[in-house]
Amino acid sequence: MAALTATVRDTAAPGLFRRPAVRKLGVLLLLAVLVVPFVAGRWGSGAWPGALTVDLSGPLGTASDWIVDNRDSHPLFLYFLGHVSNAVVIAVRAVYLALLAVGWAGVTAVASLTAWRVAGIRQALGTAAAFLACGLLGMWVPTMQTLALMVVAVAASVVAGALLGLAAGLSDRMHRALRPVLDTMQVLPAFAYLLPVVLVFGIGVPAAVLATVVYAAPPMARLTALGLRGADKEVLEAVESLGTTARQRLLTARIPLARKELLLGLNQTIMMALSMAVIASVIGAGGLGDRVYQALASVDVGAALAAGIPIVLLAVVLDRVTGAAGARLGDAPAPNSRALWAYALLGAVVVAAAGRLAGRLEWPESWVVGIAEPVNRAVDWMTAHLYSGVPVVGGTADWAGRFTTWVLDPLRDGLQWLPWWSVLLVVAALAWLIGTWRTALTAVLAMAAIGVLGVWGPSLDTLSQVLAAVAVTLVTGFAAGIAAARSDRVERLLRPVLDVFQTMPQFVYLIPVVALFGVGRAPAVAAAVVYALPAVVRITAQGLRQVDPAALESARSLGATGAQQLRQVQLPLARPALLLAVNQGVVLVLAVVIIGGLVGGGALGYDVVFGLAQGDLATGLVAGAAIVCLGLMLDRVTQPTGRRATKGA
Repeated sequence: MAALTATVRDTAAPGLFRRPAVRKLGVLLLLAVLVVPFVAGRWGSGAWPGALTVDLSGPLGTASDWIVDNRDSHPLFLYFLGHVSNAVVIAVRAVYLALLAVGWAGVTAVASLTAWRVAGIRQALGTAAAFLACGLLGMWVPTMQTLALMVVAVAASVVAGALLGLAAGLSDRMHRALRPVLDTMQVLPAFAYLLPVVLVFGIGVPAAVLATVVYAAPPMARLTALGLRGADKEVLEAVESLGTTARQRLLTARIPLARKELLLGLNQTIMMALSMAVIASVIGAGGLGDRVYQALASVDVGAALAAGIPIVLLAVVLDRVTGAAGARLGDAPAPNSRALWAYALLGAVVVAAAGRLAGRLEWPESWVVGIAEPVNRAVDWMTAHLYSGVPVVGGTADWAGRFTTWVLDPLRDGLQWLPWWSVLLVVAALAWLIGTWRTALTAVLAMAAIGVLGVWGPSLDTLSQVLAAVAVTLVTGFAAGIAAARSDRVERLLRPVLDVFQTMPQFVYLIPVVALFGVGRAPAVAAAVVYALPAVVRITAQGLRQVDPAALESARSLGATGAQQLRQVQLPLARPALLLAVNQGVVLVLAVVIIGGLVGGGALGYDVVFGLAQGDLATGLVAGAAIVCLGLMLDRVTQPTGRRATKGA
């Protein structure tokens, strides 16, 4: 018997070590045995050693002082940045005055007729209803202010993103150089780069527009590069064989072939710009975002909802219209298309002129429907009846306290108790198992950079909140996504809810969450879950629905039950989509946990907000850089390489 056991062990061991995951862990274990004793003896085994940190407060403070001292006298500001600021102000003001001059009826008519021509009658009716709802809520003027700022910001973002994408799409070297820059621009929280923008341009519209451009341009750049680089090689070769120049090939082949990606880039840029509407209000953007921000300061849920609904409506309308326009690309133009355009334009002009002659440019006050008071009464009732004292299950305040005590505190304390080198080893193991050694090296260097910046403790606190929020998001999102994938009725019911959750500004989530859960880390986690959940549900449902029908039919023919089909066929085949859902959940949770610093989330989010409020460039930028590193590490740990994802699928 002993001989048989030894034989089985000897034959199983080589097979075990042939597995790539076991070999990788073995290499890491050997490396740990060799390196950890020296590292622990040299720098200790507790938190990140102070000897390995770099203090950036001095150089960043000097840079901040130089900007403040020279903002009104240096040629860079007087002859370049000053002109940029003036151009932005003039452009936004011109668009705003044009919208006011057309009047509410003219704006609604122009928007609806444009939607009709590019996306169809249903989208035209939805557009008209959305603009009329903005007026009914008493938010017509703030909506026009936000729309004027968004028009200028989106135009600048599209131009900047298209130029960067053009360079990256035509040059491999430029593509490699721009990729980390675009990664940083998208992961860096908006609050972190609001501070340097405010230092340069001051509080006001220019700073808000330029911050929005920095945030919204990367999707346009990425998708433009993707479309240009993915153009059909055979078509390009055929065009080149005709003796065309590089410029002619670009204009006649590459760009037309990338039309869908370009329109998708426009769609994503609009969504990103609108999501910045509230954040930009912190530095003087005005409009709907300012109303939401003021409501947050006074915990006025009704006022926040009245200002947040128009933002959601604008986002949904623009998303649906641009999406429908993209789906209709390549279709044959309708007969007399130019005549229809002319009639549509004439109709819009007639409506605008009629409103102006009747003196009805502004939305009539008598048509405003106030929702703030009934919403606040409903919130007060919920707070009174749900905050505490609920029999058996307890109130929302009790849930928040228990979640903090039983989940957040142990998770944070556990991460901060671990020796710093063990955290790096865990990160390396996870990243290498899911990717390559380059992935692991990138993740480890990103985590080590957090320690070098001197914010190891706050970063682990933020990481604990992210991990807790991601766990809740994935459990809830996978369950809802599976239900939506298996039932068309559930999918139809969930779609409008997900649309609202995905387009509602993050600040709006914080207000009812604070009213129900109080102030602390738990409400920050709850807001992050609400924000990240739609993306996880959508990606999960789409991945499961796209599983090969032949595989499902084969499983059914063998007598597999619905649960067996899900567990043994759909989930394994949808593995790449599920991993993408995990990755997107992590990134979106990280974005809102940082904003949770406004409601007591603490850690890096508080440092970023404090740096902006106090004009402390060192604190804000260091915390922002740490967030970028944390996001980069989490991205590498949760997103497999293309080769491994394909193999796993």
